[in-house]
Amino acid sequence: MVKYVVVFEKTETGYSAYVPDLPGCVATGKTKSITEKYIVEAIQFHLEGLREEKIKIPIQKTDTETFVFAV
Repeated sequence: MVKYVVVFEKTETGYSAYVPDLPGCVATGKTKSITEKYIVEAIQFHLEGLREEKIKIPIQKTDTETFVFAV
């Protein structure tokens, strides 16, 4: 089992998401919950494609931390 960081960004029309450790693995949706569903599907599809092509599944290299600043 492997974990991947998913980055969500608010856009003018909804949300987008991408997986830094899986280049090209992206999803968009009108709500964050829809985008979440789509990115999970995108990750599964991406990994299936890598397996079919006999390409090594990337390990997690990306880590995240949240910092709070007074502005």
